[in-house]
Amino acid sequence: MKIAIVGAGNMGSAIARGFSKSKQIQACDIYVSNPNIDKLNALQAEIPGINISTDNIATVSQGDIIILAVKPWKVEEVATEIKEVIDCKHQVVASIAAGIGTDRLKALLDKGDGCTPTVYYIIPNTAIAVLSSMTFISSSGSIEEQDSQMLMLFKELGDAMIVEERLMGAATALASCGIAYAMRYIRAATEGGVELGFYAKDAQHIVMQTIKGAVDLLVANDSHPEKEIDKVTTPGGLTIRGLNAMEENGFTSSVIKGLRASIR
Repeated sequence: MKIAIVGAGNMGSAIARGFSKSKQIQACDIYVSNPNIDKLNALQAEIPGINISTDNIATVSQGDIIILAVKPWKVEEVATEIKEVIDCKHQVVASIAAGIGTDRLKALLDKGDGCTPTVYYIIPNTAIAVLSSMTFISSSGSIEEQDSQMLMLFKELGDAMIVEERLMGAATALASCGIAYAMRYIRAATEGGVELGFYAKDAQHIVMQTIKGAVDLLVANDSHPEKEIDKVTTPGGLTIRGLNAMEENGFTSSVIKGLRASIR
C-alpha cells in the first residue's frame, strides 16, 4: 500500500514520520509533496527512502490513500489541482483539515462525471509522529473493508476510532487541541515545581512521569479517575486541600470552557 501526503507542514510531516515507523508501510511507499523544497529535503534526511516532490499531481498519482495535510483554506485550491488525476475507483482521499467535512470534500473533488472517490475526514494529533496519536475517522461512500483498513492503519500510529461526523468538532477539541492543553498543564505544573524548589528540568521530568503514571493506572485498572483520586485523598490531607484550592480557582470549569471554545 502506498501513501501520498500533500503537505509537509507540522501535521503532514508528523504523519509521514508515523507511517515510516509503522509495520505496514515502508518509507519507500510514502510520497510527500510540498512547495517548499527545503522542508522536503529535511524530511527526507530524517526518513531515508521517502519520496519527495514539489509536484502535487505527481505525488497524488502514486498513492492508494491520498492524505490532504494542508490548512483548511488551502483544501479547495489543492482539490481543484489534483481532482482530474484521481482514480475514484481505486484511490481513497482523506483530509485532516479541521472543519472540512466529507460532503464538502466530495463536492470539491467532483469532476462532473458522476464518479467521486471515497473520502475520509481524519483528525489525528501531533503525537502521531511517535506512534501515540488519538485519531478520529469518519467517512462518506466507504465500505466496511475500507473502514477496517483505515482503522488498522491509524491504530498502528497510536489509537484510533471511527466516529459519527457530527462528533468531529468535539474530537478535535479533546484530542487535537487537547494535546496542547495537556502540554500547558505540564508547563504550569513544572513552573509550580520550580517555585517549590526544583530545577526546571527535574520538575518537568517529575510532572511527565506523574502524568504517565496516572494514565497507566487508569488503563491497568480500567477505572474512573475519581476512583483513583479517592485512593490518595485522605481526610484532612494535603491532596484534597490542593484539589479544593484548584477547584476554587476554576480548574474543572476552565478545562470545560476551553474545550467548548475549541469547537467551531
